[in-house]
Amino acid sequence: MFAIVRSGGKQYRVRPQSILKVEKIAVDEGTTVVLDEVLAMGTDEAVTLGHPLVSGASVTAVVLSQEREDKVLILKKRRRKNSRRKQGHRQAVTVLRVGEIRKEERDGA
Repeated sequence: MFAIVRSGGKQYRVRPQSILKVEKIAVDEGTTVVLDEVLAMGTDEAVTLGHPLVSGASVTAVVLSQEREDKVLILKKRRRKNSRRKQGHRQAVTVLRVGEIRKEERDGA
């Protein structure tokens, strides 16, 4: 089973027990978080797409750590003007271990 979730403006395909790095979520290590913005879910045979979200679907995950990515260097150079600017950025990320992918079945009356 897999699910496509949205977190921090990005989309991730997750499976149970997979490790995932998302943009920083302000929670402590060991805390369980629920990702409820599920865009699609299913198995290899059948896929359920949301419009835009799958109703009643959620993904639970445990926070393993709060880290920072490797530095990305930004270099701007203007040729023949002896003008250069160097800047760096390290993105803060949260490392998650996906636990359960579930969908609540609702009776349509």
